[in-house]
Amino acid sequence: MLFDGVCNLCSGSVRTVLALDRKGLIRFTPIQSAYGRQLALAHGIDPDQPTSFLFLDGGRALEKSAAILALLRRLGAPWSLLAVIGVLPRSWLDGGYDWLAANRYRLMGKRSTCMLPTPEQRARFILEPPAA
Repeated sequence: MLFDGVCNLCSGSVRTVLALDRKGLIRFTPIQSAYGRQLALAHGIDPDQPTSFLFLDGGRALEKSAAILALLRRLGAPWSLLAVIGVLPRSWLDGGYDWLAANRYRLMGKRSTCMLPTPEQRARFILEPPAA
C-alpha cells in the first residue's frame, strides 16, 4: 500500500489497516521514501502531488475506489463485506474519492514529517526496493 505519509487522513488509514489486518499481510510504503517515489512514478502518480494511494494486489496496481475495494477484500470478514459498495457506478465511487483526495489536507490536516511506525509495526513498512 503506497500512501502519502504526511497526510493525516492517509496515515490514519494506515493505522486502521495495521489494526484490522490480523494476518499481517498488507505492507506499507510512504510515497515520501525513495522506494515510494519510485513506485509512484512507475504507476503515473506524481509523488510531490499525489492524488491517490496505490494498492498492489496480486501484481495489479490499483488506484482510487478499485484500490479501496481490493483493500477491503484483503482485510477479510467483516470488513470485506463493505466491498458491496462496489455495486455502485465506478464514476460515483471515483468521484467521491477524487473529492476527498483533493480536500484531504484541508479536512484532516497535514504533518510536517511522515508517520513513524512503532518498533512492532516497522517490519510491515517497505522503504527500499525488494531484492531481485
